[in-house]
Parts: sequence; C-alpha cells; structure tokens
Amino acid sequence: MKILKSAFIVLTVLVLWPSTGCTGKKKDVSQLPSKVTMTKDLLMDKIKGGWAGQTLGVTYGGPTEFRYRSRIIPDSIEIPWPVSGYCKSWFESKQKAGLYDDIYMDLTFVDVIEKYGIDAPADSFALAFARAPYPLWHANQAARYNILNGIMPPKSGYWKFNPHADDIDFQIESDFAGLMSPGMPVAASEVTDRIGHIMNYGDGWYGGVYVAAMYSLAFLTDDIDLIVREALKMLPQESNFHKFMSDVINWSKVYTDWKRTWEEIEKKYGDDKTCPQGYGDPFNIEATMNCAYILVGLLYGDGDMGRTVDISTRCGADSDCNPSNAAGILGTAMGYSKIPDYWLNNVKEVEDITFPYTSLSLNHTYELSLKHALEAVQRNGGKIRGEKVTISCQVPEPVRYEKSFEGITPVKKEKIDLPLTEKGFEYSFEGTGVLISAEFPGKRQSTGEYIAYVEVFVDGKPAEVVKFPADFMVRKLDLYWNFDLPSGDHLIELKLQNPDKEQVIDLNYVVIYNNLDKDIAQ
Repeated sequence: MKILKSAFIVLTVLVLWPSTGCTGKKKDVSQLPSKVTMTKDLLMDKIKGGWAGQTLGVTYGGPTEFRYRSRIIPDSIEIPWPVSGYCKSWFESKQKAGLYDDIYMDLTFVDVIEKYGIDAPADSFALAFARAPYPLWHANQAARYNILNGIMPPKSGYWKFNPHADDIDFQIESDFAGLMSPGMPVAASEVTDRIGHIMNYGDGWYGGVYVAAMYSLAFLTDDIDLIVREALKMLPQESNFHKFMSDVINWSKVYTDWKRTWEEIEKKYGDDKTCPQGYGDPFNIEATMNCAYILVGLLYGDGDMGRTVDISTRCGADSDCNPSNAAGILGTAMGYSKIPDYWLNNVKEVEDITFPYTSLSLNHTYELSLKHALEAVQRNGGKIRGEKVTISCQVPEPVRYEKSFEGITPVKKEKIDLPLTEKGFEYSFEGTGVLISAEFPGKRQSTGEYIAYVEVFVDGKPAEVVKFPADFMVRKLDLYWNFDLPSGDHLIELKLQNPDKEQVIDLNYVVIYNNLDKDIAQ
C-alpha cells in the first residue's frame, strides 16, 4: 500500500480531514466531518497544484504518447525533463500545440462556466467545444460531427450515435469538475453528467466521474490510497469500470513491483476494447485501460511527484494524458507550494502564456477555478467568511448504471484498404452489428467545401444517406454503423452519389458485432 508520509494537512489551527498515516487505521469516508474549514490561500494552493500538476505531467509524457502500445516503456529509455524552458518550448511550437488538448479542452468548459454560470446547459458547453478551432479525435470528434449536424447531448455521446463512447476523451477533460468541487464529489458528478455525456457514455463517462471525484477528495486528504478507493464509490459496483479499478487497487496491495500489476492488467483486460480503431490492434484508447495507468502511477508513486509521473508515463498507451491526470490529482493533494521546484520551475515559466486555442493562461485559470469553487461551496451548503472557507463535505454516492454496447460485442475486424468509387462497395457478413471506417487519406487540414454523400443499403433496402465532409475539422470518423441488426446474414452496399476525382474516400476497415452469447467464424 502506497501512501504519502504526511498524515495531516494543517494550516495554523485549521485542520482538514486527516489521512491515515499517523494511526495506521483506515478512516472511512462516512466518518468525514460534516464541515471542514480552510483558508482561501490553502484552497487556491491546492487548485494551483492541480492545474500545475496536469501541465507538468502532460509535458513529461508528451514525447512518448502512443509510441508504446500494449507494452511498458523500458527504464533504458530516458524521458527528458530539462531544468528550464521545456514547457515553454512546447507552448511556443505550433507543431506541438496539440499536446495540451487535455487542458485546453478543460478550459473550454471553464470559459463557458465563466460566461454563462455554473448552471449553463449542456448545449452551451457542446456548441462551444464543437465550434472551437482545435482539431479533435475519437469520441470528441464523433460528438463534434453529431452536434454540428443537429444531434445534441446526451445523444451526441450515446454509443448508438457515437461508437467511441467508451474512449478516453472525457476522462482527460474532467479535471476542472473536481477542481471546482472541493470536498464535494457528488457536486462534481453533477457537472460531469451534463458535460461528459456530450462526447461519452458508459465507461467513457465513468472515467470522467472517477477522475473528478479523485480531484475533489484530494482537497481533503493527502492519502492517495484513500482517495482512489473512496472516489471509486462514485461508480456502480456492477459496472465494468468499477470492477477494473478494484482489480488494480487490489493488485497494488499484492505486488510490490508496479510492472507486475501492469502485467496483470494487460493479461485480464488487454483485449477488452470497444473502440473500433483499437479493437484487434495493440492500440488502446479505452478510458478503463488508461485510467488503470493513472492508478498505477498514483498507487506506486509513494506520494512523490517524479515517481508518480514517470510510472504513469511508462505504462504506455496514452502516456501524456495519464500522467497529466495522475500529477493533477497528486498536485491537488500536495498543494502547489509543496511540488518540488525541479518539477515546478518549467511550469512557472509558462504561467502567463495562454494555452493554444484559448484566451486563458494558467494564472488566469487559477483565479477562475477559485472563483467557481467558492461559488460551488456556497451552493452546496458551505460558507465563506472573510478568508475562511467552510466546506459541507459530501459522502460519495454511486451515479446511475449505464453500459455502452449493451448485449453486443465486436467479434471480427477486417481491413478493406480500397477507394470508394462510383462503382460502389459491397460487404457481406454474419452478425448483429457492423461499422465501416473511412477517411480522406493524409489530410489533416481543411480540404475545402466538398462533402461526399454516400447512400447505404442494408440487405437491399435503403438505410441512410451519409454526409461525409472532406474538411478534417468537421469530419465524420466512421462512415457508417448499425448496432441493431437482427441476428443472421447481412449485405451492406455503399454507393457514392457525387464522386470527385480530387477527393477520394478510402475505406479502411469493417468491424462486425454479434450478440454476447454468440460467435462467428474468424
């Protein structure tokens, strides 16, 4: 069991919820006092620690992102962290601007709250992010396409409208919800419910609920083991996400070497993928797997920022976002003032620089987060008297149960690698669902006004005319899917209504789905 050595968070006579290090006895969250008081300065210190931790964590893992898929980054591979200028070099590089997507996405939502208030409807957040100038991927981009084409939340994140619903997207963007909900994980979950269902559902949403809850509880204790266990109470026990994280926590108690726990994770859950791109490949962008790597960093990091970040990064996969979440949670528990200068100096150099695609710097974000946190405290039964903030602490309560791909599972993936021409395309299969992925190859910039219209026939009957833009920013990730087919043999036909010699659609692959109790010949 890995916990911080500090047993209490103390400021003069204001004592917060004690961690368990001094007594050796685990304190259940139900024993949390109904009121906890801290100064505004301490609250700000922890908010700053959360945002600074995210920034240093994502920068550290930046060079390794998805370069190590289903494998550990060996100790022999040196991950750089220069004494100074490192974060600044990423900020100033247009080619590297996308590194901070897990922060500037958060800031989109922070900005909406600042403009329209804590009660802003989901549509306000959805339209702000769908119209933002940054490129998106996976569940985010699928949601952007949905929103721009009239499919608003929560449908925009629901798995039948968004096949990437279980992906990592909201998990890496949910930090703000916990940072504005100190000691109030239920309040944080209400924020994640509104915003997380813009782009995710099921395990994809649960990732955001869990991460936000860990941030929220990190305001009350520096016991990392306690934070990860109690935050997990926000999720239904029957959910796959809860079972997965429970396994990780239990393995961390059995194995002293984090690499052994990593092996157990890979052995049991390595093939558990619903993302159509990741299914059948080493690529894993599931919220569950990457959240497991957040926990491995936190549970084996011994409360040390460098060790936590390095372990979470070396777990591989989305190895910049995972240490960002881990470092943000630890930074909140520690507080900005206790993050070692070795890690903080690079961050301090960029605190007045605006993040890519935003008008917000870290210093501005610190102030807005404090403002939103103070409002949330008052709305949830707390009080502010001068410099003292009294929080009405909340006991974690599980959110509702939901599951993506209910009753079906991917069973086969086949590459196509053919252009879609005026001759059309046919594909026969046995199953209860199908997804066909396509793209305009090699184009990461706007490619003009061309929009392909593809008529889809299922078993000889017209099913849909798909609108497929060539513009990368508003692209549709997957050409067509249908998860409600009757069990049996099916034929999919694609006919391109308006072919353009300058804009060629490449058909990438097909994923076949079937009932959970059935299989098909591979």
